Amino acid sequence: MTNVNLITGFLGSGKTTTIQHLLNQKPEHENWAILVNEFGEIGIDGALLANQGAVLKEIPGGCMCCVNGLPMQVGLNMLLKQAKPDRLLIEPTGLGHPKQILTMLTSEVYQPLLNLQATLCLLDARQLSEERYQENENFRDQLAAADIILVNKCDTYSVENKNTFMQWYENNGLNRPFHYIEQGNIAAELLNSPRLNIQALPDGSHHHSPRPNGLAALQLQNNKGWRRALNQGQGYTSCGWIFDAETCFSTAALLDWVRLSPVDRVKGVMRIPEGTIVFNRQGFDLKIETQPVAPVDSRVELIHSADAAWNDLQNALLKARVNIE
Repeated sequence: MTNVNLITGFLGSGKTTTIQHLLNQKPEHENWAILVNEFGEIGIDGALLANQGAVLKEIPGGCMCCVNGLPMQVGLNMLLKQAKPDRLLIEPTGLGHPKQILTMLTSEVYQPLLNLQATLCLLDARQLSEERYQENENFRDQLAAADIILVNKCDTYSVENKNTFMQWYENNGLNRPFHYIEQGNIAAELLNSPRLNIQALPDGSHHHSPRPNGLAALQLQNNKGWRRALNQGQGYTSCGWIFDAETCFSTAALLDWVRLSPVDRVKGVMRIPEGTIVFNRQGFDLKIETQPVAPVDSRVELIHSADAAWNDLQNALLKARVNIE
């Protein structure tokens, strides 16, 4: 039987970083697998989690719980059959509803195969002070479904941020355990925690908005080793680019683009002259890491709570390319 944990949390809460920490603690004798879903089409999290000691399956381009759970079921069944994991970590998109996923994992067909353990929800407590998060159905449902709440990035909090969280917890915590953590760093023992939150959760039924014609016309562009893909739904729009292995970017110009792009979320794994740069920006928070080995390809995804000037952002990104002899 496979032990299963959902690792949930809204955009930028630190799910992927947390999973990386967990993978570093994987017992040598255990076989782990990861099922990861992203709102965007490009698949940044899959690139970050690849080759880290676990079998990886990606479901890009939306919410794995939609279409009666078919993408989720297909990905899950493939992992169980091919990898036969001792533990499965499921990372739904930050714009996803956990209710339907939890219902599926506890359904009769999976009961002989899966042992569903604690659902961990990452929370950036600073978001509790912003109305656009408080009113977001996905944000609320993810917290409602949690067995354990991981209050991430606590090293960046003000006293007011912590007070806001404690006020929220007094009204909504339901005595569930919570942990203040930094950079997604948690002990793997938390995965063995049992499900505590068996209450009736919000239905989670939802529909994605169809892509308007303007976006469809811009969805893909092929031009000398790169392409673009767009996705829209749940009040957000994503735009992503993937470049071939030969394409390289100026480190300084790329970082300026990452910092200055007027969007909510920027995430990428890109080739630079020094090797690879990994960046993750949520609002004004920017995390950067460099690696000496060049990536297989370069990928970047932007997500915004409105439409954006994608062509202008694309032109600026293309200008950051450099020639490598």
